[in-house]
Amino acid sequence: MSSTRNAAPHVSDVTSDGAAWLASAGAYPRSTLALWEERPEAPVVLPCGSVFDVVSVPAIFGRRMLDRLWGDGPGSGPVAEFRGRMLLFAAPGTAQRLPSLLDWEEWGARGRRGGRAGTVPPLLCHGAGDAVTVPAAAGAPPRSGSRWLVAPDTRQPWLPGPEILLWAAVRAARDAVRISIFPPPDQGAKVYDVSRRR
Repeated sequence: MSSTRNAAPHVSDVTSDGAAWLASAGAYPRSTLALWEERPEAPVVLPCGSVFDVVSVPAIFGRRMLDRLWGDGPGSGPVAEFRGRMLLFAAPGTAQRLPSLLDWEEWGARGRRGGRAGTVPPLLCHGAGDAVTVPAAAGAPPRSGSRWLVAPDTRQPWLPGPEILLWAAVRAARDAVRISIFPPPDQGAKVYDVSRRR
């Protein structure tokens, strides 16, 4: 909430409309907003399932997913980093549906033997009954391990559903796989420089 700071707002700061949207997920939105007015650098724990779900992925894989979402797809909803993981805010119901879609496509944790299991890291899906820690609304302290990459800026942000996140995860996993048509080199083989032939 940039209105409480003297400096110009930073692109990764939550706007007042974005803070209102986040706070609406909790049982006491006014209390959350009051806390952020007093301490905009304070992270807050919010429940999932009614206003948003959250899909938590390892940071590097999450970057690949964001590259796919923004490069070839519709973009993303709010995105945060928290303790080495990326939090992708998604439409309610995504946490319940995404794991079964990954399994159905054989990209999930229970992929078939010899299938594609293991290429998409385990995604932690937080939905109804779960809660997540969201970064500070503004001015997260350095080294906090918590910040907004795509901060909420409206009272009704677009949120990707399970199909879009499935698409991004599969594309990110495919990008990470390097397939070679050549067999791995024999480490004990002698190598001859054939370019010097006469």
